[in-house]
Amino acid sequence: MIKSAQCRAARGLIQWSQNDLASASEISSVTIRNFEKDKTVPQKATLIVLRQTFEAAGVEFIPENGGGVGVRLKK
Repeated sequence: MIKSAQCRAARGLIQWSQNDLASASEISSVTIRNFEKDKTVPQKATLIVLRQTFEAAGVEFIPENGGGVGVRLKK
């Protein structure tokens, strides 16, 4: 699952606002805002949709590998 910091970082990489992500993923901007502020943890299905939306936009998620989780743009 993606972490809130990865969500914020992924949006930054592709220059999306929370509203842009909400439109692309069809998830409410309130849900995204609360997740990114660590107020709530979305359901697993919501996190999957967020990840798939970012991946379709060219973001690659980096798993825990001793250096921490992260994100980067695909080549």
